[in-house]
Amino acid sequence: MQSLIDLDDLSIGLLDNIITLSKEIAANPSDFYDALKGKVLATLFYEPSTRTQMSFQTAMLRLGGRIIGFDNPSNSSVSKGESLKDTIRVVSGYSDIIALRHPLEGSALAASMCSKAPVINAGDGGHLHPTQTLTDLVTLTHEKKRLDGMSIGLCGDLKNGRTVHSLIKTMSRFRGNSFVLVSTKKLGIPQYLKDILNASGCGYEEVHSLDEAISECDVLYMTRIQKERFDSENDYKKQKGVFILDKAKLAKAKKDLCVLHPLPRVDEITTEVDDDPRAKYFIQSEYGMYARMALMIKMLENSKKEVPKFPKQTHDVVCDNPRCITNCESYLPKMYTEGGDMLECIYCAQRLLI
Repeated sequence: MQSLIDLDDLSIGLLDNIITLSKEIAANPSDFYDALKGKVLATLFYEPSTRTQMSFQTAMLRLGGRIIGFDNPSNSSVSKGESLKDTIRVVSGYSDIIALRHPLEGSALAASMCSKAPVINAGDGGHLHPTQTLTDLVTLTHEKKRLDGMSIGLCGDLKNGRTVHSLIKTMSRFRGNSFVLVSTKKLGIPQYLKDILNASGCGYEEVHSLDEAISECDVLYMTRIQKERFDSENDYKKQKGVFILDKAKLAKAKKDLCVLHPLPRVDEITTEVDDDPRAKYFIQSEYGMYARMALMIKMLENSKKEVPKFPKQTHDVVCDNPRCITNCESYLPKMYTEGGDMLECIYCAQRLLI
């Protein structure tokens, strides 16, 4: 496995192997203390993070490896105008594996094009967050004992929520899952995700009331309204606080509901819910460490350090998503997949009419 940009990069069989390994690590952590001895993880976090960054760092330390990196680009040469390509080429020479968090969509894919070391997408803007979804899968296998045949509710910012996008894409690969999408009209899922759901045969419904939807869910995935994804403070305030999970709503839910949240939370889950046995979001964070330990072991098993061949441009078209990495890093080849009269940017999944 060279880089992990999207969980779609992994077969169901390999996903199962990683999940199984994570459970073995959780049961017998001392057996893996030297699994990555001598290896170096670089955590390059261009955006603030607590759980994801610390989870990666703790995972590598518990495996006997070491860490380098930064958690504030202003403390690095990025503040001097260094391109992502140059940063990655240099850091990939120092490290064996890289975890990258970046505010622009498609940044992890762009980094993987010029890295000697495997790159893990630790969140690229509002696009994808595959290791959070891996965390969610590990959590569900522990708490629900299955990954199929469930009604999965997702609530909050479904438009910009990279955790939501990754989870929908992955859970649609398992038989019998259906989705209840709870959001305001402005924060609904992008069209490309609806196309994925339709193609997979997964049922889904879009609703605007958590109170009415919660009773049918086996899993409820709460997300915050992300202030950093809005163009203005006023736009954010119009959406903030619309959906809040409290004891009254939880009283209408199934007895075995599993409540997840990628964290951090703001006000979308009241603290009174924390003591309910159905609230799994804190143990979910711990499962994430084991998931990342297993992932890095698998990625470094047969990894070879070499600069990949830089891909060629497929179309001379500028992506009109202002948050796409190609509109910041001008050297990147413009690449799209074609479908009918549409082009889809391979970096950010933005669709353009031909």
